[in-house]
Amino acid sequence: MFGRIMGTALACLAALAPAAGAEEAWDRVLAEAEGQTVYWHAWGGDSKINAFIAWVGEEAQARHGVRLEQVKLADTTDAVARVLAEKQAGRTTGGAVDLIWINGENFAAMKAQGLLSGPFAESLPNWRYVDVAGKPATVTDFTEPTEGLESPWAMAQLVFEHDSARLPSPPRTLAGLLDWIEANPGRFTFPQPPDYLGTTFLKQVLHGVIEDPAQLQRPVDPATYEAATAPLWDWLDRAEPHLWREGRAYPANEPAMGQLFADGEIAISFAFNPGRASAAIAAGELAETVRTFTLEGGTIGNASFVAIPFNAAHAAGARVIANLLLDPAVQARAQDPAVLGFQTVLDLDRLPDEDRARFEALDLGVATLAPEDLGPALLEPHASWMERIAEDWVRRYGTAP
Repeated sequence: MFGRIMGTALACLAALAPAAGAEEAWDRVLAEAEGQTVYWHAWGGDSKINAFIAWVGEEAQARHGVRLEQVKLADTTDAVARVLAEKQAGRTTGGAVDLIWINGENFAAMKAQGLLSGPFAESLPNWRYVDVAGKPATVTDFTEPTEGLESPWAMAQLVFEHDSARLPSPPRTLAGLLDWIEANPGRFTFPQPPDYLGTTFLKQVLHGVIEDPAQLQRPVDPATYEAATAPLWDWLDRAEPHLWREGRAYPANEPAMGQLFADGEIAISFAFNPGRASAAIAAGELAETVRTFTLEGGTIGNASFVAIPFNAAHAAGARVIANLLLDPAVQARAQDPAVLGFQTVLDLDRLPDEDRARFEALDLGVATLAPEDLGPALLEPHASWMERIAEDWVRRYGTAP
């Protein structure tokens, strides 16, 4: 009996040891981070997101003594290029970029070129709440395993927006959308590729018209690319003359397209944030009759991540910010449509009662679909598809902005 008791006790101690060690390691990170200024290079094209990042900075300062500065980007590739230039110049420490809002092709490029700090995400204390099983996009980025090199902080899925008072029954298939575009000239558009949302729309169309969508999970095969993408260009060739401004001009990005929708110039818009419309309604930017919908068969979904460059000057502070972004209270604030309306990366069933209650108390807004009504979240294609179709779109229909 005594032996069994001692064995059980020793087993419990062994189980606790890693947790204790992890806690000590995190305490060292916190001590090193205190007083640091973290330069987070993040897209700066949305005032709500900028305000949220500023609030995260206030929390980081109050909780941990870490200062956060957002370096606002027009394109994430600017930060990637800076890190690459530093590596080529032999600057292996003291880099200018501490944290990057990144995903997709930029993550794949940085991973391939050794531009990222070693695995850190799964050592963050709040990682235990991440819904890895239910939201596999938290550990796979455009088919590329994250391997702890980036940490998720928001879920996204493509949703379409319409004013139910003016368009009560929007088209819910790609074929129906194309027919609607032809019948309603000038009332639809998309951001100009290579803008990420514009290219996402191209990928959505491609997923719906390609003969074998499974091939999108593999790198582009030059031998079959033209045949595989021919239905995409056929679809766009039919649509282009009937787009806003007859396809001779395109909005630069999501906010610009959203403004066209708010002004009534277009009748259908779309966003990668299922709560965007509710957030805009709450801010008085959209009519209260605006609603969201998805397409039959599902729409593309992914996660937003933060990554730490290999030579970050303030890597400890960057880890503190990444962990703070996974804090249940921060995640709940981000999901509030009055703030951002982002979808959480957390598994609510794992949260303490008090934290789970934060989410349950949220009014997601009249325009936000319930999770069960969003439909399937289609996996992002391999990053090489995004790069190739964006280049081909520019060659066929326009010039890069």
